[in-house]
Amino acid sequence: MEGALPGPRRPPQERERLFVRAGLQLRGAGRNSGPFSSVVPSGGPRGWWAVVLLAALPSLGAGGENPEGPLESWTHLWFFRFLVNAAGYASFMVPGYLLVQYFRRKNYLETGRGLCFPLVKTCVFGNEPKAPDEVPLAPRAEPAETSPTWQALKLLFCAAGLQVSYLTWGVLQERVMTRSYGATATLPGERFSDSQFLVLMNRVLALMVAGFYCILCKQPRHGAPMYRYSFASLSNVLSSWCQYEALKFVSFPTQVLAKASKVIPVMLMGKLVSRRSYEHWEYLTAGLISIGVSMFLLSSGPEPHSSPATTLSGLILLAGYIAFDSFTSNWQDALFAYKMSSVQMMFGVNFFSCLFTVGSLLEQGALLEGIRFMGRHSEFAAHTLLLSICSACGQLFIFYTIGQFGAAVFTIIMTLRQAFAILLSCLLYGHTVTVVGGLGVAVVFAALLLRVYARGRLKQRGKKVVPVESSVQKV
Repeated sequence: MEGALPGPRRPPQERERLFVRAGLQLRGAGRNSGPFSSVVPSGGPRGWWAVVLLAALPSLGAGGENPEGPLESWTHLWFFRFLVNAAGYASFMVPGYLLVQYFRRKNYLETGRGLCFPLVKTCVFGNEPKAPDEVPLAPRAEPAETSPTWQALKLLFCAAGLQVSYLTWGVLQERVMTRSYGATATLPGERFSDSQFLVLMNRVLALMVAGFYCILCKQPRHGAPMYRYSFASLSNVLSSWCQYEALKFVSFPTQVLAKASKVIPVMLMGKLVSRRSYEHWEYLTAGLISIGVSMFLLSSGPEPHSSPATTLSGLILLAGYIAFDSFTSNWQDALFAYKMSSVQMMFGVNFFSCLFTVGSLLEQGALLEGIRFMGRHSEFAAHTLLLSICSACGQLFIFYTIGQFGAAVFTIIMTLRQAFAILLSCLLYGHTVTVVGGLGVAVVFAALLLRVYARGRLKQRGKKVVPVESSVQKV
């Protein structure tokens, strides 16, 4: 493997012991020889933070569930890849930000001329002023008077479409990130480890679907400056990367429950970004969700090939996913003040997502490697294509369901989908859930359904309900 250290691979726990043993030897040498005595004194703990850091780094970045052994190169540590990806995105964001500030300072909207003026106006200033009042998601159109049978059939179609799209997406996501391709009786096969490539594949197809939809169906006039989509796009790409990467360290049921508990950081982001206030029952249900997730995590037994260090890596990545996704939801809600449609939002976010991921992959030289992996393993190529199709179709089912039946019905369907996803993952991939863990799962979904009920009662009383999260770009 290019860039890997020579010699046999060792498990993370053995390498930690070697690092600690080396630190002990260094400390003993400091007591007995002059050169080290000034660096590591015999009577104090100074210098031990370096030993602890060195002991933790190898297992923090390596995939503990990888049966072929952990990757020992710095370039394969997840936090190193995260930094490299972020640097690649910054190579687009920083120049773009400087250009936006330049055109604004030059008052280009008033003084600009030439062929580039329409492009600059669309990207930097937008085509119409922002609405003075906050405009949430477009209200659903009341369906025409139809028979109850036809309404029931449409609801069944929406529920089936959402369940099939996202349950298939979840199964494929776990298959791609946790299983090997090309394994035979004599060869162990190889795993695909580049989460950013999977994010790109999803975004390319979603961009194409949104583009065709905008062309075929009439859309409201677009007025938002294009650059404002880049912020939601950046956080969405990072959240998706963390979501894929976390599956290398924690089980899929753990990830699903973590996603269900993102109501809490979404509320925190809402107070910070949008200055929103929430009802007491919203804090109560958020607390119940926290209790249920804690019951599940504390009662679940360790996964095969896992260790405390790899579990910590998975939890850090899940926290990153929740934080980035919470920002995405609140930023998208703010963007809807420009009165664009959900499909226009989908197109704008995916456009910048493709730009960021393609640029970052090209800078790292990883785009061709991902394509070559698809060429070596046709099964992986089929899984990636189906994963992208499920993601794009799921988005369209989200828009249609909310438009026909409202957000409450959609939330109930998606809550049931999360429960089915946990059950399906346990059946297909052998995850175990204890009785206490099962009770924790029940508490989480009971709290989610209680939120739907309480919000429905508030709407019946004519009170304004604060949206907790946007329905756009969930995966």
